[in-house]
Amino acid sequence: MKTGLTKKQKDMLLELARNTIANDLALEEPKFKNEDFKDKIFQEKRGVFVTLEMYGNLRGCIGNIEPVYPLYEAVRRNAHEAAFDDPRFDPVVEEELESLDIEISVLTDPRPLKYTTPEDLIKKLQPGKEGVILGKGFFKATYLPQVWDEIKEPEFFLSSLAMKAGLEPDVWKNQKVDISVYDVEKFS
Repeated sequence: MKTGLTKKQKDMLLELARNTIANDLALEEPKFKNEDFKDKIFQEKRGVFVTLEMYGNLRGCIGNIEPVYPLYEAVRRNAHEAAFDDPRFDPVVEEELESLDIEISVLTDPRPLKYTTPEDLIKKLQPGKEGVILGKGFFKATYLPQVWDEIKEPEFFLSSLAMKAGLEPDVWKNQKVDISVYDVEKFS
């Protein structure tokens, strides 16, 4: 998927994410004003995830699937949340900032994946290419396409995603669940 972002615009969003975290740690003043993001592409509402890694290990990942905020604002909000509000991790501290690797994933709008049986679902998945949303009732979770690098088997991928959503691991085999997919452009 191509977002139409130039290298300069991607670098600007990455700098915005790092500066947001540094500012929240009271280490830097904000480098950007809202007016710096007046380009049309920055104003498009997009689903965005910000992933933080340290020494190759996940350190935080928060995002929004649905296009709720303008791109730049989604990056700003999700950088803050990934650093300080991911419930799986303690908040980032000053000493970690220099070691953080930041990845931004810009999503397309999710599209429903129609399937008839669990086997049909497995056939229609595109490991490594598409992110997947699994939902049943109020329970919903997603994995970015990058997660396929860690969970290569579609059966394990779906079972893990079901558990992330708070459902039984085999729910996708025994009951009809809602599946949507989306494409991602990631940069770091």
